[in-house]
Amino acid sequence: MLYQQINMNKRRTVYVVFGFCLLVALVGAAVGYWLAGSTVVGIIMALVIALIYVSVMIGQSTDVVMNMNHAHEIHSAAESPELWHVVEDMAMVAQVPMPRVFIIDDPSPNAFATGNDPEHSAVAATTGLMQMMNREELEGVMGHEITHVRNYDIRLQTIALALSAAISFLVNLVSNFWWLGGGRSDDDDDRGVNIFGMLASLLLIILAPLAAAIAQMALSRNREYLADAGSVELTRNPQGMISALRKLEHAEPMQQADPSSASLYITDPEENAKRHRWLDHLFDTHPPLEDRIARLEEM
Repeated sequence: MLYQQINMNKRRTVYVVFGFCLLVALVGAAVGYWLAGSTVVGIIMALVIALIYVSVMIGQSTDVVMNMNHAHEIHSAAESPELWHVVEDMAMVAQVPMPRVFIIDDPSPNAFATGNDPEHSAVAATTGLMQMMNREELEGVMGHEITHVRNYDIRLQTIALALSAAISFLVNLVSNFWWLGGGRSDDDDDRGVNIFGMLASLLLIILAPLAAAIAQMALSRNREYLADAGSVELTRNPQGMISALRKLEHAEPMQQADPSSASLYITDPEENAKRHRWLDHLFDTHPPLEDRIARLEEM
């Protein structure tokens, strides 16, 4: 059951990433068609912009994300013995290098992993998580985060964030040209431009940011199920992870979490703030905790 779930989630992730890349190309084609009458020029421009964003994000992701979430690094077991040793143990079992360890001073229990690859990874835990979880539960949470590291989810999320930023840049580019009176001229019809093509391009440009957000959320939700299963694989103790998730169900929203980093956390840091706003759940970055618990109980 465990390995079937892992393989199924990997296949779904490939589909989502392919769809994300296709969306970038389509947006580029629409932007190129709208601004220059050439889809090829637009696709090339989109790919170059996406490559720049991805390169910058991969090179600076750890320090940027940790600063955005007010995390401070610890450098030895003396500063937080239990957290340090649990991370060390999980990394050893997963056969990945020991990641950098950070602590976030926040009473709400939560944790996340980030970085470029297992050799340049980092994990962070809130003070609330360390206070609330016992050893088995902390191992479950850190096993979840180390699975993200081992499976290169940290790089995948960084790339998804960069591609979303690239799409936003392209959409803003069209918006600026529109307001400045640039882009298509009034004699477009004389040049044989298909009005339906223009309308389709404009519609795609308008809907692209929403589609990118949905793709990023689908990717995040899919990887959470996989990381839960991976935690059980590392700890050989599904009850530790189940118990940790049950405690997280009742957590208060975090005070210092950066909204753009929400998909990185083990559970949405603003989840309880949305409890009475049903519409927000349409755009959740994480699957419902009850669904994650139910899947673990079936293993």
